Amino acid sequence: MARGNCTFRQRDVTAAIKAVTAAGREVHRIEIDPDGRIRIIIVTTSEPNELDEELKRFEARHGQR
Repeated sequence: MARGNCTFRQRDVTAAIKAVTAAGREVHRIEIDPDGRIRIIIVTTSEPNELDEELKRFEARHGQR
């Protein structure tokens, strides 16, 4: 039985992963649709980052508006 046409290449997936990691995100899962569409699901965290902490300090100083 033939596998059919390949609709994506490994280098496409590799490039997509590199782009996600270069953006500072962590890959959680990769999905590839039968039509070749590559979908990357990233890890989301609820940990506060520096901007969240700065916003809390600002609101504490100036009161929430």
